[in-house]
Amino acid sequence: MRLLLVEDEKRLADVVAGGLSRAGFTVDEIATAADADAALSTPQYDALVLDLGLPDGDGMSVLRDLRRAGNMTPVLILTARDGLEDRVEGLNAGADDYLLKPFAMPELVARLKALLRRPSGVLGVQLDVGNIRFDTISREVDIAASPVSLTGRELSLLEHLMRRAGRVVAKDVLEERIYGFGEEVASNSLEVMVHRLRKKLDDCEATAHVHTVRGVGYLLKEQPA
Repeated sequence: MRLLLVEDEKRLADVVAGGLSRAGFTVDEIATAADADAALSTPQYDALVLDLGLPDGDGMSVLRDLRRAGNMTPVLILTARDGLEDRVEGLNAGADDYLLKPFAMPELVARLKALLRRPSGVLGVQLDVGNIRFDTISREVDIAASPVSLTGRELSLLEHLMRRAGRVVAKDVLEERIYGFGEEVASNSLEVMVHRLRKKLDDCEATAHVHTVRGVGYLLKEQPA
């Protein structure tokens, strides 16, 4: 799942992005209202974490513009503004949740997962392909009822392949969903990650396998018995 984090305090943004990445999210960091408007002009994000105090404008204006454009991406406001009027204004402007700074990272992760579990969100409770089961809420994977340890990015890769099981997923689509905006990615990074994931699945005797479609991308498919 890909999140957009709009936060102008670089140190805080890095801490939040790191925590969300460890929880299995792909996070793009930006610091201004103008960049937020540009990033949100394409439907590539599953949720938005939005600070209100931005150097070139107010996050509330970003939110209002987003909703006026008909974009219903779930929005969680993350701010130090603790007045009742601020919270009411944010929710009335179209925010789905409102979390005050300082906050605990587990609460932020839990609130985002709750947003994405709503009917308009992207989290299904469970994905199943062959004997692989992915709980998208707890971010846990088991194969034949035995837990499998995967990194955050491996989880993201597996989730995208499972959601499109039986179909080829283009390499550039996977890279866009797994890696953050502006992140330097080696030409073979995805290939190496797929190799690691494939080995972990095979070592656990998964009945679905990751296939390479040369020049196109990757395919997760259940093998016939």
